[in-house]
Amino acid sequence: MSQTNNIYDLAVNGVRQLVPYIAGKPIEELERELGLTDIIKLASNENPLGPGKKALAAIQAALPKLTLYPDGNGFNLKAALAKKYALNVDQITLGNGSNELLELVARAFLAPGLEAMFSQHAFAVYPIVTQAVGANAVIVPALHFGNDLEAMAARISDLTRVIFIANPNNPTGTLLGQVDLQRFISALPKHCLCVLDEAYFEFVGDKEGINSLDWLKQNPNLIITRTFSKAYGLAGLRIGYGLSSPEIADILNRVRQPFNNNALALVAAEAALGDDGYLQQTIAVNSQGMSELTAGFKSLGLEWIPSAGNFVSVDLKRPGQPVYEALLRKGVIVRPVANYGLPNHLRISIGTPAENQFFLKVLAETLANV
Repeated sequence: MSQTNNIYDLAVNGVRQLVPYIAGKPIEELERELGLTDIIKLASNENPLGPGKKALAAIQAALPKLTLYPDGNGFNLKAALAKKYALNVDQITLGNGSNELLELVARAFLAPGLEAMFSQHAFAVYPIVTQAVGANAVIVPALHFGNDLEAMAARISDLTRVIFIANPNNPTGTLLGQVDLQRFISALPKHCLCVLDEAYFEFVGDKEGINSLDWLKQNPNLIITRTFSKAYGLAGLRIGYGLSSPEIADILNRVRQPFNNNALALVAAEAALGDDGYLQQTIAVNSQGMSELTAGFKSLGLEWIPSAGNFVSVDLKRPGQPVYEALLRKGVIVRPVANYGLPNHLRISIGTPAENQFFLKVLAETLANV
């Protein structure tokens, strides 16, 4: 057996070639780097309202029991989700954020020689989980910054096992219509699993609403992933869920780690699920903030990608990295998206009215001087 002194040579090929996911810059990191104390973060699509009162109360009540392991099956949260969505408990898989669901799908259904498909400008985790298990990524050119379903259908082969579709898409915010999306999923061959990533579905307006849950009955190869990180304001607790056929859920639970959801996340998510007032406030703040930002972009002569999420990507008509760095120096954290194939765009999360106005003020100043 050959010997090596390079630890990287010991890693499997797909992992060795990976570039780690780069998260939005934390506030604490910018404080350390520049000594700033007045910072706003509009980079990671977090809820600007903070967690709801019901979720905080549930966390407080659970604190004395932190010496105990959490419920490894997440019984209460699964029951609440099943009741809300009129599904059976055995159709639900809980994840450490919806990101973990994406990884579980890759581990369970992909392997070297098989293919996963997703769009250009798609969520960065799709290629990461695909490459980590040694599968081949089929990246389909985007259509108007979003998923081109017709082109995707044409690229499906006997080796295609998983198709990742985010709706709304991150980082572009584009939304697929119900008729086209349902037709695409229904026409998929039986050997091909569709992951419909709905991390931002709560922000979709009623007129554009897509009731994807109805599709589970006719499409046993469909899994819908959702999260409590965005609209429910629990990003720091990392909890998401998958809705699917019982067969898919059974397979995913075979590779899911025990106790993958901590006790505070489980009780907070259950409480948040029943906090309709908080959710409606979140949606209202997001709608107002989207109008504020896009009006500001228009006044600056900038274009943006119309978004159905809680973020918007603006085209600066120049490289985005220098503008991003200049904004950092003024205490504003946004998200550069050159790694998504959008070097002239910045993605801006919707903030509070005060945060939105401060960002627009600083952006105008920066564009005039960079």
